[in-house]
Amino acid sequence: MKRKLLTVSLLVLSTAMLGMSSAAFCAETDQGKGGFLSRWFGGSKPGVAPVENPQYLEECGSCHFPYQPGLLPARSWTKVMATLDNHFGENAELPAEDANIIKDYLLKNSADGSNYKRSVKIMKSLRANDAPLRVSETPYFLKKHDELTPKMVLNNPKVGSFSNCSACHTQAAKGSFSEKEILIPNFGAWEDD
Repeated sequence: MKRKLLTVSLLVLSTAMLGMSSAAFCAETDQGKGGFLSRWFGGSKPGVAPVENPQYLEECGSCHFPYQPGLLPARSWTKVMATLDNHFGENAELPAEDANIIKDYLLKNSADGSNYKRSVKIMKSLRANDAPLRVSETPYFLKKHDELTPKMVLNNPKVGSFSNCSACHTQAAKGSFSEKEILIPNFGAWEDD
């Protein structure tokens, strides 16, 4: 009888401890953005986090679409910020203090720390050490745009490049790249067959 009571007590105690450990694990690893559980289950929010840094919007968005940090991993943003003197053929150097503020923002909000679904999918498409400099070089991007013809993008004067996200993605600035919101200039709404 004492043996049964001891066994039952140990079983109850073990179950309780396992439950507390699991709850603590879930709480610790899923707090904030990019927690283990959110990433395991494919992210918790659609799209990517919208840009919320006014300095980034002003400095980078004045020349091109202000790509959301969640579209690339931190290692890519580190490379981009290290080569501002030759930023895709342009000199985009910034004062060190400004560059550091923007770099910090990009790294803290990069795809590898995000719980937004599209960021998670981008990260899953990359190999461990991949550090693409362009969003359009990620395997995820290439897969999502593989049905587009040059006539629709490259030879379309209202688009011109795959880097011109907002030309077709009507809600891109808000971090939404849903197929329902695609309107290709001179071609109309995107209809995936």
